[in-house]
Amino acid sequence: MSTWTPQPAGLQEILQTIRDSTDTQGNVQRAITHKLNTFTRVPDYIAYLAYILTALPQEEDQIRTIAGYLLKNNARLLLNVSPEVAEYAKSAVLQAFVNSPPLIRNAAGHDIVAFLGALEPRNWPDCLQQLVNMLDSPDPALQEAAFSVFEKACEDFPRKMDVEINGTRPLDYMIPKFLVLSEHPMPKMRSHAVACLSYFVPINSQSLFAHIDAFIACLFKRASDEDPSVRRHVCQALVLLLAARPEKLMPEMSNVAEYMLYSTKDKNESVALEACEFWLTFAEDPDLAAFLHPLLGRVAPVLLDCMIYGEDDLLWLDGDTEDTSVPDKETDIKPRHYGGKTHGLDRDQGEANGQERKRGAYGEETLDDEDEDDYDLDDDDFADEMSTEWNLRKCAAAALDVLAVRFGSELLNVLLGPLKNKLWSTEWLERESGILALGAMAEGCIDAIEPHLTTLVPYLINTLNDPKPLVRSIACWTLGRYASWCTQPISEQHKNSYFVPTMEGLLRMVLDDNKRVQEAGCSAFATLEEDAGPELVPYLEPVLRNLVFAFEKYQHKNTLILYDAVGTLADAVGRALQNPAYVEILMPPLTSRWAKLSDDDDDLIPLLECIASVTIAMGPAFSPYALPVFQRCVNIIHQSLLQYQAYQQNPDLDEPDKSFLVVSLDLLSGLAQGMGMHLESLIGQTSPNLLQLLTVCLKHPQAPVRQSAYALVGDLAMGCFQLLRPHLPAIMAELIEQLDPEPKVEFISACNNAAWSVGEVALRYGRDDPEFQQWVNPLIARLIPILLHPKAPRSLHENAAVSIGRIGLMHPNVVAPHLPEFAQAWCLALYEIRDNEEKDSAFRGLCTLVQTNPAGIAKSLLWFCNAIIRWHQPSAELNSMFQQLLSGFKHHDEAGWAAQVSSFPPVIQERLATRYGV
Repeated sequence: MSTWTPQPAGLQEILQTIRDSTDTQGNVQRAITHKLNTFTRVPDYIAYLAYILTALPQEEDQIRTIAGYLLKNNARLLLNVSPEVAEYAKSAVLQAFVNSPPLIRNAAGHDIVAFLGALEPRNWPDCLQQLVNMLDSPDPALQEAAFSVFEKACEDFPRKMDVEINGTRPLDYMIPKFLVLSEHPMPKMRSHAVACLSYFVPINSQSLFAHIDAFIACLFKRASDEDPSVRRHVCQALVLLLAARPEKLMPEMSNVAEYMLYSTKDKNESVALEACEFWLTFAEDPDLAAFLHPLLGRVAPVLLDCMIYGEDDLLWLDGDTEDTSVPDKETDIKPRHYGGKTHGLDRDQGEANGQERKRGAYGEETLDDEDEDDYDLDDDDFADEMSTEWNLRKCAAAALDVLAVRFGSELLNVLLGPLKNKLWSTEWLERESGILALGAMAEGCIDAIEPHLTTLVPYLINTLNDPKPLVRSIACWTLGRYASWCTQPISEQHKNSYFVPTMEGLLRMVLDDNKRVQEAGCSAFATLEEDAGPELVPYLEPVLRNLVFAFEKYQHKNTLILYDAVGTLADAVGRALQNPAYVEILMPPLTSRWAKLSDDDDDLIPLLECIASVTIAMGPAFSPYALPVFQRCVNIIHQSLLQYQAYQQNPDLDEPDKSFLVVSLDLLSGLAQGMGMHLESLIGQTSPNLLQLLTVCLKHPQAPVRQSAYALVGDLAMGCFQLLRPHLPAIMAELIEQLDPEPKVEFISACNNAAWSVGEVALRYGRDDPEFQQWVNPLIARLIPILLHPKAPRSLHENAAVSIGRIGLMHPNVVAPHLPEFAQAWCLALYEIRDNEEKDSAFRGLCTLVQTNPAGIAKSLLWFCNAIIRWHQPSAELNSMFQQLLSGFKHHDEAGWAAQVSSFPPVIQERLATRYGV
C-alpha cells in the first residue's frame, strides 16, 4: 500500500468544491467547472479524489460518487504522476470496489475501467488477477460487479486485453472461465459472459478462436435462454461472427437463420434489434449473397413487419399535434460541423459509376469515400421520420435498402403482395410502414419499381393529404427518394402529371402546421431541387414565395433546414435568380435574419452558407446587399484570426471554432464568383484589407481554413485578377508548398483546392508572362508527382492534370520537355470528365504541348486518341487543334499511322474516321 496521505487544507478545498458543484445555478456551475479544471494541475489531485471516494465513509454517497466520476474523467493523469500517487489511486479504487455500498462500488468500477484503459492491462496485471478472483467470490453482488467491469473493459479496449503479460496471456485463462460462467445460475452473469466473449470476435483474438467450437456451442445453448439480455448478447455475438468469421456459421446457417428470423420477431425490442442487425450485416457482404439469396423470401417480409412504429416510438414522437407555433427545445437542435468548399470536376453521366449524391434508407446522405459534404453526418443525423436513436424500425429499413441494392427486382417480387396490402391498408400504421419500405427500396429496385411509379407517385401525392402527420412526413421522404424520376424531362404530359403535382404537394408540406412534416417536406423539396435543376425556373416565383413564407412560420430547427433548401434552389436555377422580382422576394427575409444574428451565433453558419449560393446565382443583382455582407465577412475573418493568435500564445484557452472563419471565406468566394470586378470598390472601402488577411489564412494550421482560402484565391483570380495580382508572390509560395502527392486524409481537400487555383492563376497571367514563369518549374515539379502517384485521390489527379494543362497552355516551352513523363496519366485522369470550360482549356494546353514537342506523345498516342474521342462537343478552337494534330500525325507517316491506328479498339478507329477523317 502506498504511503501517500492528503494535506488537510487541500482535502477541504477539493471537498468544498465538490459540495458546491451540486448547486444547479448556471453561473455557479461555470465557476466550479473552471476551479475543478485548475485542480488538474495539482500533482496528486487524483489521489485526493481516490481518498474521498474510498476513505471518507462519513461523507454523503453523492459527494463520494462525484469524486469517483471526476477520477474517471481524469484517469489519464495517472500516466504523469509520481509512482506513490499512482499506487495509492490504484489500490484505493480496488479497495472501494470490494468494500463499499452499491453506489460507491459502481463509481469505483467505472474508475477501474478508466484506469485500465489509460494504463493498459499489461501495466496493471494485479487488477486483472483480482477481478478474475472476484468472479469466484461467495458474494453474488461482488461477482456481478467484477463481471460488469470486465464487460465494459472488453467492449472498450479488447485489443489492450488481448496481450501477453510476463510470458502468459491472461485471455488464455479468462476465455475458458467466461465459457464456464455462461452456464451460471444468475442471468446477469450469463449475460456478461456471452458479451465478454463476443467482444473478442472482431479483433480475431487467437485466445478466443482456439475455443471457437466451444464458443459457438455456448451460443446455441444460450439461444433459448429465458433472460432477454442473454438472448440479445447471443444475437450480437452471431452478428459479429458473421462479419468476422462467416465460414464458421455457414455449416449451421439453416439453424442460425431460423433462430435469427425467430429472434427478429422477439417481443423484447433490444433482442429483435440485435437479430435485425444480423440481416443488415448479412446483406452488406457481397460475398455472402449466395447464402442469403435462398432466405430472401422469408427474411424480407419479416423486415417489412419490423418497420411499423412501436408503441414507445409513438409516445416519444407525439406525432399528431399542430405544433408549428411551439418553440423548439435547444436540445432538439443537433450540432452541425461545417467543412468548407471543395473544388471538383463532374464526370460523364454514363461513366460516373453512381458517383452522384445518394440518400440512404433513412433520409441521410450516403457519401462516397472521396466525397466530403459540407456537414458531417453521423448516425444521429438520420431523418427524423424515425426517432432519433437507432431502433428496430430504422435497422429494418437499412437492411431492406441494402437487400434492394443486392437483389433488385427479386426483392420486389417477394414483397409486391405484402407491400400492396400495407400501402392500401385501412390501418394508418400499416400504410406508413409500407411507404417507408417503398422509399427504402428506391435505390436498389428502381428499375423494377419504375413501371409502377405512374400509380405509386399519384398515390404518394394523395397521401400528403392524410390526417396523420407521421404519414404525411414519410410520404414526403419517399417522394424525395423518387424525385429523379418525377423530374425527368420525358414529355409535357410526364411533367404535368408527376413533376408539377410533386412540386406543389411538397411545397404544401413545407408550410404544414406540424413541424415534423415541415422538416420532411423541406428536405424532400431540397432533393427535388437538386434533381430538377433548371426545370424549376418557370415556377420560381411561387416556389420563392412559399419558402419565404416558411421563414415567418418556422421555429429554430426547421429554419436551419430552410436555409439549406434556399441555397440548394439557388444552386439549381443559377443565374435565373437575377430577375429583380425574385431578388425582391428573397433578399428581405435573408437580410432581416442576418441583422438579428451576432457574429458568434451558430445559426450564422448555415445562413452564410445559404447566402454564398444566393450571391453566385444572383451575380451583379446582389450588388445592393453586397457591402454589409462583405464587411461582416472580413470582420469575422479578422476576429477569428485574432482569437486563433491568442489561442496559440496561450494554449490553456479553448481552441476557437474554425467554422465562422471557413464559412466567411466561402461566402467571399461566392461574392467573387457572382460579382467579379464589382468587388474592387468593396475591397477598397473595407479595413483591414481582405487580401492581407487572406495571406494569413493560407498559413493557418487548420486544413479546412487553408482549403477555403485556396478556393478564394482561385475565385478571385477568375473574377478580379487585377486586385489579386500584387499579392500573388506571397500567395504562390504558400500554394506551391501545399501541393503534396500523398496528403494526409484531412489535407486532401486543401490540396485539391491549391492544385485547382494555381491553374486559374496561370490562365489569368497570360501567355509567357515573365512574373509567373518563375513558378512554372516549382509547380510542375509538384504537380507531375501528384498526377503519377498511384495513391493520390482521383479528385487530386484531375485537378493536377487540369492545372498542368493550363500552365502548359501559357508556358509551353517550359512544360513541353516533360510531356513524355505525364502524357498517359494525364489522358487517363481527364477522359471521363464532363465537357466544360476547365476541361477545354486543359486540353488546349495539352494540344499546345504536343505541337511544341510532338515526339512527347508518341508512346501515349492510344490514350491521347481515346481522350479526344470521349469529347461530346469540344469548342471550335479545341476541335480545330484536334483536327490539326491528328492530320499532322497521319501526313507525317501515313503507313506508320495506319499501322498504329489499326491496333486501336474499333470504337476509337470509328470515331477518329467519322469526326476527323483519320
